[in-house]
Amino acid sequence: MEFVEPTIQMWLTFAVVVGAIIAYANDRIPLELSSITTVALLLFIFHVLPLQDTDVTKSISTKDLLMGFADPALITILSLLVVGQGLLQTGALNGPASLLVNFGGKYPKTTIIACLVIVMVVSAFLNNTPVVVMFIPILATLADKLGKKTATVMMPLSFVAILGGNMTIIGSSTNLLAIGAFENAGGGQLGFFDFTIPGAVMALVGLAYVIFIAPKLLVDREGLAGKLAGSGGKQFLFQLELGPKDDMVGERAVSGMFPGLKDVTVRMIERGQTRLLPPYDDITLEAGDVILVAATRNVMTELLNASPDLVASAEGSEEEREAANQRRVIAEAVVAPASRLDSRTLAQSGFRADTGCTVLGVQRRSRMIRASISQLRIEAGDVLLVMGSRANVLALRNNRDVLLMESSASDMQMQAYAKRAQAVFCGVVGTAATGILPITVAALAGATMMLLTRCLNVRQAGRAIDRRVFTIVGASLALGTAMQGTGGAAWIAHSVVDLLSAAPVWALLSGFFLMVALLTNVLSNNATAVLFTPIAVSIAATLGIEPMPFLLAVIFGANCSFATPMSYQTNLLVMAPGHYKFNDFLRVGTPLIFIIWAAFTIFVPWYYNLL
Repeated sequence: MEFVEPTIQMWLTFAVVVGAIIAYANDRIPLELSSITTVALLLFIFHVLPLQDTDVTKSISTKDLLMGFADPALITILSLLVVGQGLLQTGALNGPASLLVNFGGKYPKTTIIACLVIVMVVSAFLNNTPVVVMFIPILATLADKLGKKTATVMMPLSFVAILGGNMTIIGSSTNLLAIGAFENAGGGQLGFFDFTIPGAVMALVGLAYVIFIAPKLLVDREGLAGKLAGSGGKQFLFQLELGPKDDMVGERAVSGMFPGLKDVTVRMIERGQTRLLPPYDDITLEAGDVILVAATRNVMTELLNASPDLVASAEGSEEEREAANQRRVIAEAVVAPASRLDSRTLAQSGFRADTGCTVLGVQRRSRMIRASISQLRIEAGDVLLVMGSRANVLALRNNRDVLLMESSASDMQMQAYAKRAQAVFCGVVGTAATGILPITVAALAGATMMLLTRCLNVRQAGRAIDRRVFTIVGASLALGTAMQGTGGAAWIAHSVVDLLSAAPVWALLSGFFLMVALLTNVLSNNATAVLFTPIAVSIAATLGIEPMPFLLAVIFGANCSFATPMSYQTNLLVMAPGHYKFNDFLRVGTPLIFIIWAAFTIFVPWYYNLL
């Protein structure tokens, strides 16, 4: 292996890499600022101190450093985030998630573990990016319904997909690139399952960590907007009207509770002129019953998504209810002092006629209410849960009778478009998994179709694109370009191999693996595989041993993309749904790298008789 002479550009690149990692790990510095600063520093360094090749031209140009912002992998990730947002906004995966919840209601942890195992096995045979895309909304919905934190399942989902890629030659693009470089270097051809056994051992060891340890290290960071929109544990008063075809008609109370009204408190049932008060022991629900319930906003939103006609307009007008296929927004508004609504019922106030918004529920903290909302006299300080078009809801900002809590606004799911979203999603996954279309083309086409079929509007699609992902990918690829162009990566490889040259074969193999595993979290994993495979073949030839163990050190090491979000596509995909920060990957992923390293050091030298 040819020795690489250090240059000032190399040392400056190392300084930028170290500075970027420190900045990313500092929670006080936004990831976007760290990424943009990193790119700016690299641009400045290579403009002032250009690298020159034999033709006296810049070997690292401004275009090379900025190429990461147009990288196909980045376009793929952003497009898939838009596709996922389309599934979320239409509730397209509520059905599959509900089946999983019903199946695993008694054993929630077992159900989640089963999903992770399925992802790991499938990722050995399919591109793991569409597999993770498929399971992100399912696991997020499943975790929510089972009372689990979303953060505890998103990063494990990405990690098991990466681990599953270790088991076959097509498990990841890293494997294919390394095997291609291996064959070009004279290493011979590999069979489909040639390293399945050691790959499965690495995967199982990693799976144990992901299931039993990783969730304890993760912190749930729900976005502030989500917390405000969800309203925490605040309870509103809602009025439900049962129609003749409603699923709850005929339900009988069991121990004072109705099975179809989980997580709500039934305060009163109006049946004609009769008011039925708790406890409900021998009551059967009938068509025409008006049920007064107290529940959180999240619970009632789920009920409304499942049965749009169940939550009645508080004004009791059948003709004025929202159409099920109209895009709607829910928000909270406080009744202002001296409001015209004060001491009037909603029907008397004409609130719906004036604003175009329907009042779904009322919150009053002073005392328990046992009167239907249509007959309730509103008081100053009451919080109204209103629903309407985005334009009508936002127009409440100028309404003197209520104070709109704008941060509480959230979109209702468009159930009418769920089948469209499912069709688009299946098309993206199917064409990418079978190789009919490259995943970049399939993902971008899917994002476009989500907009054209009205599963999403432009505002919702724009909100799905995470600027942290955009900037961090561009910065990481710029760092990788600088590391390769200056010879920094090759210099590190030479130094480590030279340092371990007198060590036993198993120690050299172990040190080589650890070097690749650490560098893959700074360079891209594909670049790491291409760079180190020829070095692996050269080391094996020098030692006079079979090159396979050193090739596996490259493949398994390059796939140890756990410690940074930019080291692998699936990490970036789960970053936004899990509300993760850079530190989360560093804290949870770094121990996994060393665990896989230990498993590799123990098993692979023994398996290939190198001890």
